[in-house]
Amino acid sequence: MSQWSQGRIAPHGGTLVNRLLQADPREYAHFPALELSERSYADLELIATGVYSPLEGFLGEADYKSVVEHMRLASGLPWSIPITLSVAEAEAPRYRSTVRLTRKGETVGLLEVAEQYRPDKQKEALEVYRTADPAHPGVAAILSQGEVNLAGRVSLFRLDRGEFPEHHYTPLETRRIFQERGWKTVVAFQTRNPIHRAHEYLHKVALEHIDGLFLNPLVGATKADDVPAQVRMEAYRVLLARYYPKERVLLGVYPAAMRYAGPREAILHAISRKNYGCTHFIVGRDHAGVGSYYGTYDAQEIFGAFAPGEIGIHILKFEHTFYCKTCGSIVSARTCPHDGAHHLILSGTRVRELLRSGASLPPEFTRPEVAEVLRAAYRDEAVRSA
Repeated sequence: MSQWSQGRIAPHGGTLVNRLLQADPREYAHFPALELSERSYADLELIATGVYSPLEGFLGEADYKSVVEHMRLASGLPWSIPITLSVAEAEAPRYRSTVRLTRKGETVGLLEVAEQYRPDKQKEALEVYRTADPAHPGVAAILSQGEVNLAGRVSLFRLDRGEFPEHHYTPLETRRIFQERGWKTVVAFQTRNPIHRAHEYLHKVALEHIDGLFLNPLVGATKADDVPAQVRMEAYRVLLARYYPKERVLLGVYPAAMRYAGPREAILHAISRKNYGCTHFIVGRDHAGVGSYYGTYDAQEIFGAFAPGEIGIHILKFEHTFYCKTCGSIVSARTCPHDGAHHLILSGTRVRELLRSGASLPPEFTRPEVAEVLRAAYRDEAVRSA
């Protein structure tokens, strides 16, 4: 199938997966239960709703090894991160056929176990995360997993739209919305951080050339010190209310858990947005990075490992942008002739320090409405901790 179908981009692999099962979960109460972690539940939803198309379940051994070693499924289709489900070795014999997947004790889905195998955790860490350092949150997650992976097709009984139901869309829904709005080109943007003026600059540069903007912040599990999803979403809402053309923007959550895999995760994020129906995806500096494990632009450079068109979504690569006091605007090294003494650049650490102290964030860094949302959140946190 062509990457394009009736003016819209085709899903990864050509078919949009739908593994939502219309059935009563009580009918499956006799099957052995497996409690899912936050990340595994997120993976279940993303598979079942088609965000992870063409995956229909957790990876088998051939796909797992191919993804780890070659960033491709066994079929040759690009895929960068193994989506797996593990159990302890002692528990594995219980899960030989149909497994009832639970979340907080409630039955949410099924897994038809097709095979069991042992992952090579060390190799997976080194290839996917480029480090075996247990201080890396993604590596720590691998090391804490069970010794046996369960593979097979999954089903989800009911879509839980979580804390943001009005912004929680499936790919079928976003594709319909894009078509209804007449958007032939759509650019997606993701962040797990609060929105600021440099982000806004990227969005609006893209909108000069592209029909619609899909703001798609990640709201799944993140590190404890990341800004909570509720705060980030409220910051988006107040920003969109005053500074964006409403008819050209859609705010929708990305219910994935962060893996902090840097370059490899950038590919997964791009494929996910392709499945939502987006034609373009913004990748800036240090996308999905953590600490100093990845180079500033590694997440952009990794796309060069694939032939043009293989990923099937256009990648918009932006350099680091910042406010220049002399230029009087948001700029990048490509457009600003002034040195660092003229630039206003606040690290995440410095932003958190200012917020905890009750100080205002500079309007050159973020809109006053957004700054107030962040300051109120940190003020409330301080009250709760007192």
